[in-house]
Amino acid sequence: MTAELPGGQMAHRPVHFFWLLDCSSSMSINGKIGSLNFAVREAIPEMQRVAKDNASAQLMVRAIMFANGAQWHVQAPTPIEDFHWTDVATSGITDLGAALRLVAEELRTPPMPPRALKPVLALVSDGQPTDDWRSGLRAVDDTPWGRRAVRVAVAIGQDADIAMLQEFLDNPELQPLQANNPKQLADAIRWMSTVAVKAASMPHGGRDTAVLPQPPTSVDDDADDVW
Repeated sequence: MTAELPGGQMAHRPVHFFWLLDCSSSMSINGKIGSLNFAVREAIPEMQRVAKDNASAQLMVRAIMFANGAQWHVQAPTPIEDFHWTDVATSGITDLGAALRLVAEELRTPPMPPRALKPVLALVSDGQPTDDWRSGLRAVDDTPWGRRAVRVAVAIGQDADIAMLQEFLDNPELQPLQANNPKQLADAIRWMSTVAVKAASMPHGGRDTAVLPQPPTSVDDDADDVW
């Protein structure tokens, strides 16, 4: 019998969406973590709308927070219609590699089903990794679903490691979104949580993040908070 590989029939296949959220101590400065929690919470209705408009895909959401190590914030794959956000808090350093290794374990088959749409990896960070993040990225790339994943990233503030985020994206046609104030962060989170899901739901073979439309580039010069 031929093994079932990524692909196959389109009806009701899952899209697994993973938030990878920087919860290091620097995210507590100037209200960044509060703005992130607000942005994710406000994006949920938009994600529910996108999922409702795409009957062939079932959107399943999870979240990982990383600081001193990494841990699941939402571990069970949760249908977006049942998904509720509980605020994350800050502490410690920026162990991105631990978060990538954690998600890599979930991108193997099993636990990922042999038939699914491309997963989405949505990374949000305001600084530079403090552990061996490249080994975590290699762990993701060593899985079939990790290689196929739609990847999006948001750099919060001027201190974010843009080169790292670009390496995570692994796509010269896609840049990390830059968020230097709460409004830009809300726009970026809304974009990455809906447009990426639409791209993941397209029946392309392999990773194809180049199909993503241009992200928001508005500059809010009147913002009270600038990071």
